[in-house]
Amino acid sequence: MFTVNPAGPPKSDISGGVLRTSPAFFGESSIAPIRRTQLPVFGSRVNRNGLIRAVISSGDKTLEAGSTLEGKESNGSLLSSGGGIEVRAVVTVRKKMKETITEKIEDQWEFFVNGFGQGIVIQLISEEIDPVTNSGKSVQSSVRGWLTRPLNNSQIVEYAANFTVPNDFGCPGAILVTNLHGKEFYLLEIVIHGFDGGPIFFPANTWIHSRKDNSESRIIFKNQAYLPSQTPPGIKDLRNEDLLSIRGNGKGERKPHDRIYDYDLYNDLGNPDKDKDLARPVLGCEERPYPRRCRTGRPPTKSDPFSETRIEKPHPVYVPRDETFEEIKQDTFSTGRLKALLHNLIPSIAATLSSSDISFKCFSDIDKLYSDGVILKDDENKDVIENLLLGRMMKQVLSVGQRLLKYETPAIIKRDRFAWLRDNEFSRQTLAGLNPVNIEILKEFPILSELDPAVYGPPESALTKELIEQELNGLSVEKAIEEKRLFILDYHDILLPFIKKINSLPGRKSYASRTIFFYTKTGFLRPIAIELSLPPAPSSPQNKRVYTHGHDATTHWTWKLAKAHVCSNDAGVHQLVNHWLRTHACMEPYIIATHRQLSTMHPIYKLLHPHMRYTLEINALARQSLINGGGIIEACFSPGNYAMELSSAAYKSLWRFDMEALPADLLRRGMAVEDPSMPCGVRLVIEDYPYAADGLLIWSATQEWVENYVNHFYTEPNSVTSDLELQTWWNEIKNKGHHDKRNEPWWPKLNTKEDLSRILTSMIWIASGQHAAINFGQYPFGGYVPNRPTLTRRLIPQEHDPDYEKFIHNPQQIFLSSVATQLQATKIMAVQDTLSTHSPDEEYLGQVNQLHSHWINDNEVLKLFKKFSARLEEIEEIINARNKDNHLRNRSGAGIPPYELLLPSSGPGVTGRGIPNSISI
Repeated sequence: MFTVNPAGPPKSDISGGVLRTSPAFFGESSIAPIRRTQLPVFGSRVNRNGLIRAVISSGDKTLEAGSTLEGKESNGSLLSSGGGIEVRAVVTVRKKMKETITEKIEDQWEFFVNGFGQGIVIQLISEEIDPVTNSGKSVQSSVRGWLTRPLNNSQIVEYAANFTVPNDFGCPGAILVTNLHGKEFYLLEIVIHGFDGGPIFFPANTWIHSRKDNSESRIIFKNQAYLPSQTPPGIKDLRNEDLLSIRGNGKGERKPHDRIYDYDLYNDLGNPDKDKDLARPVLGCEERPYPRRCRTGRPPTKSDPFSETRIEKPHPVYVPRDETFEEIKQDTFSTGRLKALLHNLIPSIAATLSSSDISFKCFSDIDKLYSDGVILKDDENKDVIENLLLGRMMKQVLSVGQRLLKYETPAIIKRDRFAWLRDNEFSRQTLAGLNPVNIEILKEFPILSELDPAVYGPPESALTKELIEQELNGLSVEKAIEEKRLFILDYHDILLPFIKKINSLPGRKSYASRTIFFYTKTGFLRPIAIELSLPPAPSSPQNKRVYTHGHDATTHWTWKLAKAHVCSNDAGVHQLVNHWLRTHACMEPYIIATHRQLSTMHPIYKLLHPHMRYTLEINALARQSLINGGGIIEACFSPGNYAMELSSAAYKSLWRFDMEALPADLLRRGMAVEDPSMPCGVRLVIEDYPYAADGLLIWSATQEWVENYVNHFYTEPNSVTSDLELQTWWNEIKNKGHHDKRNEPWWPKLNTKEDLSRILTSMIWIASGQHAAINFGQYPFGGYVPNRPTLTRRLIPQEHDPDYEKFIHNPQQIFLSSVATQLQATKIMAVQDTLSTHSPDEEYLGQVNQLHSHWINDNEVLKLFKKFSARLEEIEEIINARNKDNHLRNRSGAGIPPYELLLPSSGPGVTGRGIPNSISI
């Protein structure tokens, strides 16, 4: 007998496998208006063979009814009992993977409480209007009873709730969930059994807040997609109410349980209260434009009222509750953090022992990071370890002894240790490397700067016609341009305004650069000249030097140093512009707007949902530790303290939404020409351009899937313009998310299905293929410092310089002292390793997580998605075949790593392949 105080919870007893509950506590079963405070009307318990015995209270009468879960699933029929229909909700909850003893006890208590109907209340809302309340018909019950069917996953728990609904209730369209527990729980889905036509799925995959944190119930819609005009009348108000709750009011500091999406400036990168040297300018204004981030509402700093106070690790930065990493991702990221800690800590000790942060002495020192590791013994360095205040766990790790730090050999030197030295490899990586998105065709000559000549000197480049033609085998510059055989990697105008400031930083010396490439008759891209520029000085108004590969030893080494400076510039632009700005930062406003303006019932929300996973969380972590003042990007890349200002300048002068589509970008850079006979309407100028060739396959498949999806839902001529949610979404992206660019004339219109398909394809490409191509090769290409130095610390010695004699006597030492130190190198290697890692729970393009298998109730859409998935499998085979084609020498040949960054699938870890659905790392 289970008895409780009659003044509190109900008197109950369990006998014969039936839970009997006093109706005086729960009230009568009735149709209730939405939000009416009404407690459940019956309880249930499951016996060992899966039979649920339900007790339905109706006034003073008690009716017992028994049926099996499996029976209802098989036919989905209406089961009448008295004057109503008996239906059952199966509520699936996910527990934590790893729990403390306290959490296990709390879980057991919650399990017990839920079983007796005291933990979760759900309210079933009909798609039909109740004429009395003028809102959706509703009936309410408690979740009670434990389903004992064996489940494959021990973290998954199922509960039952039974309802009696009238015969004219109609089809349920929404469920209100109220969490009476003292803490949140993770709801996977609710499935309603008993209505005609089979089970009705309400996918949730969301955290349900405790009522003590927020008194409002959560609204979960069924998996039917509806345009706003198609919303059934019974749930139309709930659709609007749910969106209002997500938008918030723009006030106050956000709490961890909130699921509010709003916009803010990048005003949280600096920490002026801690150190005035850590103050950073606000990004997101006319002078320094930038996309918006997710608002946290933290108070301003004391030193600067326009800057927001920072939350330092390990404390989390707010993101809406469902944007946080799931537990398996947290585990992976924690492992990565530990790895980074080890990778950073050991070099710190080594540098401390040497009394300075030292350069690599010779190339074999770098090789030892992969072969031998760094040897450090606890006994020999006990005092140093104690002084670094290591925790006990870390001391134990260190006391293991030798080879604590040992990196995997990066792909770029695994097959050919010396490939990075060669000019053809330098060129190949502009087409098939980590940053294949900046090379462009040379369209006109002479080369002119667009910077203000009054500030930056004469606009003419030092790359003269005579100099270039020396490398063209008798071809004129004009003829080479006409035949589309001259290409350029141009970082002059984006970098020159920052060079003076960068070079004033300790340990930084950079140039603005231009590199000219010649496409030979044999199909190779060859670098022929590099221009390195400094800001004009009174003694040298045209402060530019040109380097060519030459044949003597000295010219050979100065050419190698010039290439290192180009690679350093390329690494900075890659990280701050192409990677962070164009994917991470620009995707964030699309995600915020999608949650704020598109209902979870909206078909476009359902299309975009997998492409938004984890992005806000990884961006928040980046603002906390990577791109912040004094963070790893500033420490390890040439722009240093001016890194994010450089990113803002690129946004101001270069970024356009309409040019983020892959075909448009290739046309803009002159790397493709229009050709209506080709699948994407473009033909590559260099056929063996692995990033573009594979990317167009992914783009084409994505475009076909998106167009078919959009055509399926928007069937009327004016259905796009009349979709108020969609139009508000697009206007908000332009006017709030990219506020500083709101008046630009190039924003696409959103009037037709074709407009919508183009916009959505671009967004999905940015989140999936584009990010994969420029992210997951970071360690494979950048893990060997000489191949891709992220910073330079010396200018190239000239004959009159004091270091010139040192250069002549030991050019290797000058080269290694020009690039990252041992500590800087191991820091960036650790970060690149972590950022190149796929989590075990990664969701890849064309795949659906098993937990999201009921994402939409539309067989035609599921067929279209299956077709998309099959096409991606075909593309994988095409790419694998290309990597074995000896004619494609940028992706095959002796020592050449295959181009796999746009292979759709991957396993976990650093694989150098795989296209996740979203920007999740």
